[in-house]
Amino acid sequence: MPALKIQQIHHVAYRCKDAKETVEWYKKNLNMDYTLAFAENHVPSTHEPDPYMHIFLDAGMGNVLAFFELPTKPEMGRDENTPKWVQHLALKVADRETLVAYKEHLEANGVEVLGVTDHSVFHSIYFFDPNGHRIELAYDDPGAAEMAAKAAAVKDEMLEEWTRTKRAPRQAAWLHEKEMEKV
Repeated sequence: MPALKIQQIHHVAYRCKDAKETVEWYKKNLNMDYTLAFAENHVPSTHEPDPYMHIFLDAGMGNVLAFFELPTKPEMGRDENTPKWVQHLALKVADRETLVAYKEHLEANGVEVLGVTDHSVFHSIYFFDPNGHRIELAYDDPGAAEMAAKAAAVKDEMLEEWTRTKRAPRQAAWLHEKEMEKV
């Protein structure tokens, strides 16, 4: 029997309002290559009649970001009970210089960008694509491995405390101390 272990994410799929607009936005703003498209009048997994366009973008290193345009379905919405900042896709960039260059590039293209946010282990910017999906670009801090190990050492203790109290445990509060000083 083969070992049951996930190798990597094959692709992540979201819904989009307009497939062509989405391809063009990701190419222009994030320099992602458009690699593949499927279009059918029936859903292969369920066999139900439902025309769709399924597009695929190269997110680097074998990672694929995909979208479905569903013209016969009601206009897409979002889970109104979940804050907009929760559901997001985080994409890795090389370093701070690249992150800041992306921020400048996005803002020059009229995209509103939040950050650079200091998470200690990594640093991020946030913005929305034309479909309303929140995107995060992040680079690992040069001290990420050491900080991640320190945070990982208390992960079980934190999860147990959270489960009991539903209050933020303080064992890794140091991660956002610098960022929260800005408030």
